[in-house]
Amino acid sequence: MQAIKKYFPELTELQLKQFEALLPLYREWNEKINVISRKDIDNLYEHHVLHSLAIAKFHQFRPATKILDLGTGGGFPGVPLAILYPECRFHLVDSIGKKLKVIEAVAEAIELKNVFTFHQRVEQMPYQYDFVVSRAVAPAADLLAWTRGKYLTKKLNFISNGLICLKGGDLTKELQGIHKAKQVPLSTYYSEEFFEDKSLVYVPWW
Repeated sequence: MQAIKKYFPELTELQLKQFEALLPLYREWNEKINVISRKDIDNLYEHHVLHSLAIAKFHQFRPATKILDLGTGGGFPGVPLAILYPECRFHLVDSIGKKLKVIEAVAEAIELKNVFTFHQRVEQMPYQYDFVVSRAVAPAADLLAWTRGKYLTKKLNFISNGLICLKGGDLTKELQGIHKAKQVPLSTYYSEEFFEDKSLVYVPWW
């Protein structure tokens, strides 16, 4: 939690309580349904929560922004972002239903009212969004293909609607041919060693 407070000092008392509740909740649920590597659960705040919040360092969502978390798994980056942006709407999608049960239980426990889960493939989602976010789910080209037609045409935020994904390693080959892609090293925002080989990729949809 110290790193969360360090990089996000403007958090309200409610947000701090919600973030502080995540570790015991995920630790308890992880014993029943493995949504985070059991070896990694002690690193929840740095490797999962702070990692997810890198999106907020890149761009701050305006109220009423609609965001789709594609392949959310245990709720990352969607749950941390939903805590940070209570006036935005988050749809968390995954093809594995039992992981969504964990998210629903966590959201209920911390009284997170702006998170909605969907057990289906993103191509089947009937809605449109300002942004699609994702964390290490698939190559960027696949994410763009799966989300074609899922973006709202009206611009609500400072940057254009589009895909924001969190990636690791060398992305040179992966981003070839995606001419609008912007890559930002997470070391721009965080000093921890874990983030040295991590990046954020933003691709506007138009």
